[in-house]
Amino acid sequence: MERDNYTLLTTGPVRKVILTLSGPAIVSMLATSIHSLVSTFYVGRISTQATAAVGVSFALMSVIQAIGFLFGQGSGNFLSRALGAKKKDEAYRMASTGFFGAVACSLLLALLGLIFITPLARLLGSTPTILPETRRYLLWVLLGMPVMTGTMALNNQLRFQGSAQFAMYGVLAGAFVNIALSPVYIFVLGLGVTGAGMGVFSGQLVSLLVMLWGTGRAGNIPVKLRLCTPNKFYINEILAGGTPSLTRQGLASISVALLNIAAGAYGDAAIAGMSIVGRVTFLIMAAVIGLGHGYQPLCGFSYGAGLYDRVKQGFWFVVKLGFAFLAVCSVFGIVFAEPLVRMFRDDMQVVEVGASALRWQMATLPLGSFIMYTNMMMQTIRRPLQANLLAASRNGVFFIPLILLLPHWFGLLGVEMCQTWADVLSFILAVVIAVQGFRGLKK
Repeated sequence: MERDNYTLLTTGPVRKVILTLSGPAIVSMLATSIHSLVSTFYVGRISTQATAAVGVSFALMSVIQAIGFLFGQGSGNFLSRALGAKKKDEAYRMASTGFFGAVACSLLLALLGLIFITPLARLLGSTPTILPETRRYLLWVLLGMPVMTGTMALNNQLRFQGSAQFAMYGVLAGAFVNIALSPVYIFVLGLGVTGAGMGVFSGQLVSLLVMLWGTGRAGNIPVKLRLCTPNKFYINEILAGGTPSLTRQGLASISVALLNIAAGAYGDAAIAGMSIVGRVTFLIMAAVIGLGHGYQPLCGFSYGAGLYDRVKQGFWFVVKLGFAFLAVCSVFGIVFAEPLVRMFRDDMQVVEVGASALRWQMATLPLGSFIMYTNMMMQTIRRPLQANLLAASRNGVFFIPLILLLPHWFGLLGVEMCQTWADVLSFILAVVIAVQGFRGLKK
């Protein structure tokens, strides 16, 4: 299996390889986004406050993703380059170091979160009216934090080995459990928002167990505690390959919290509307992220083997395909903004805020293809400075000043269009970084 993956990723037709690997990755990303949408959809049947509480908690989910991607992308990027250079022993040690590092780090943070759960809820943007609901949902998110980060670490490692199908099995199993059990917890047992949190926890636990099973199949690298090697070399490699993901997801958490605080000035309906837009946008971007996940193993193996033309050829293929897909979704989202928001919460105020914000978001959505794939390429070919700068741009360098300034100038409209202008500025930065990256490959 290892030999076949090496041959496929370094000699197979670029388009065919990317499409072959991205199929399972796209399914995995869509299933992951469904995890988020399920909670939003079901709690929307409870109340506007419940919808807002889940939306506020999404900022913590971004923190969990940040940790999972730090260790998963950091170890996974190294795995693809090491396997491309045929350094098998280093790959085995990195896999275990990345997985157990993610679990240990999240255990510590989860404990702190449980101790300070009420201040945490307020920090994430919870208003007094939704604080009780937020606390109930956050409890299960924090309990499941080590499980979720471990799942994300394994997901990334399996993908970077060229075995995205095993990651897909785990994500699909978890999504199925979440979809099946959440309505039972919420409505049949009458647990409300607590049931929504329990559904997410149950799904993530099943995902982790299935992925652990997958690491021991078909030549994949298993994770073993005795192989965990947290020395300077492996930690530096995890940080070099994973900090762009940590930056991106960590700032996403901050941006969501600031967005909730800004929207909260206009009531719970505004928070609910903006949270729905975030989930819808994430569902659309899931397919584009999955396509990029199909490109990353080819990029890593090819770079490790010194095949730089394949790196560039794959980059332009995913950029063009991703742009075309997002352009179609953009038109659809602008035309059907109201029905899309109403599907989650049939409240006039929520729909009014959500539809306006969704149209603004859709206007620049196609630019996300170039921004995302430039970031992925820089991260995989070990350009941590450029990757971190671009990762910080969309949700940090540009977004944070805009979310602090635009609402003062334009009121609620400023909240709704903030992400749009952040995307425009991030695209300009991505062009500069991509040009420099290609020049570096030529050298």
